[in-house]
Amino acid sequence: MFETNTLPLKDRMKIARTRMPEQDAAARSRNFDEVNLGLETADALREATRCLECAKPGCVLECPVGVKIREVVSLIHTGEFLAAAAKLREDNALPAITGRVCPQEKQCEGGCVLGRKGAPVAIGNLERFIADYERASGQVGLPKNAPHTGKRVAIVGSGPAGLSAAGDLIQKGHEVRVFEALHELGGVLIYGIPEFRLPKAIVHREVENLRHMGVEFETNVVVGKSVTIDELMENEHYDAVFVASGAGLPRFLGMPGEHLNGVYSANEFLTRVNLMRAYQPSDYDAPVYDCHGKDVVVVGGGNTAMDAVRTARRLGARTATLVYRRSAAEMPARIEEVHHAEAEGIEFLMLTNPVEFLGDEKGWLTGARCVRMELGAPDASGRRSPVEIAGSEFVLPASVAIIGVGTTANPLIQSTTPDLKTTSRNYIVADEETLRTSKRGVFAGGDIVTGGATVILAMGAGRKTARSIHVFLTTGEWETASAPQ
Repeated sequence: MFETNTLPLKDRMKIARTRMPEQDAAARSRNFDEVNLGLETADALREATRCLECAKPGCVLECPVGVKIREVVSLIHTGEFLAAAAKLREDNALPAITGRVCPQEKQCEGGCVLGRKGAPVAIGNLERFIADYERASGQVGLPKNAPHTGKRVAIVGSGPAGLSAAGDLIQKGHEVRVFEALHELGGVLIYGIPEFRLPKAIVHREVENLRHMGVEFETNVVVGKSVTIDELMENEHYDAVFVASGAGLPRFLGMPGEHLNGVYSANEFLTRVNLMRAYQPSDYDAPVYDCHGKDVVVVGGGNTAMDAVRTARRLGARTATLVYRRSAAEMPARIEEVHHAEAEGIEFLMLTNPVEFLGDEKGWLTGARCVRMELGAPDASGRRSPVEIAGSEFVLPASVAIIGVGTTANPLIQSTTPDLKTTSRNYIVADEETLRTSKRGVFAGGDIVTGGATVILAMGAGRKTARSIHVFLTTGEWETASAPQ
């Protein structure tokens, strides 16, 4: 075992990044067990040794929830794992989750100085290690709550933004109740991310930790239908409402053949698999179109598309192919997920775009007519725009097609709250700094404001909203700050 707090700086810089152990690719492509297996204690100590303890740590600046990463890693250095977990929970209500699904390479690890000439400290792997260590010990270091303020906050949605805000607000002494439309808590963490990437038991445990802190939860409540925002405030006397309902309305391609049997949105596909436990075929009948022995095509290049194609592979697809209209360099999916998919036998068709789904006389999907693409000038996102190559059409056989090209805002809450200002695409308008909406006492953050983003960015919005709600509840000030435009 390393003497982690005594090695000279130059020796720390020579230590290679510790590789995360994982399931064998051939075996895991046939099961839904977690792919990454977690670091052993000696490996975690070794990895923590690599931290240079920067005076101005870039990792902290790049963390959307402001975790005190240098302090956390320093505690790991000295083997104080429970203290490290408690320090982490000061800023992150869901450490076992973010340690698994955060795109650390673009955030905290992207700010690590070691990454300039080599591999950054594996901050995400260390976060997962101490969260799992804490859970196994049974000694969860939950933060203490301030005295009760008598103020009540309703949170709409139990996804990462809602849960993060709930954890911060309950610590401030406010009464917090989270309303979830579905029958399981966790939002996209439960229904949108596959078991092999984020086990449901991990999400359940993090929700229970919030419950132990005093957060109340209510499922099967569709705000906008079961109860409106106005009714929560006027009839149930909530002092503030945080809309964190996400952006779960699927987008389609708008091309011929999308009505055919066997064509799904990635949201529907993953939700059915997750909420109805199709990943446990010995206990449940899979409530999705049978992928076993079928040719499955998934359209898209983000994490959701990647999750869908890897799930189809595990459900027994004969071929599981990802079709993406740009090159691999432009794919927004996490690099680790792409590497995992390649190892699991996923086929990638880059610079390819479907233009029509084909079916038989009974209305069942038989294939996708595709065209080859080439990259032109950059678009507004900075990525080079794909341009169709004339005469390049071909037919890709498929019995199942899954569309994973993003989501948009569900309009239910907006349509039942007439004084809530929205954009032309039905996202809620909220002040960038305060997350206040056009309606007094109502805040909004996460995907319902920004569109689809990452778990950690949604959590960052939840923390920012919690701070803003606390200021509103303690001062009563609303009109003094700039209203959302």
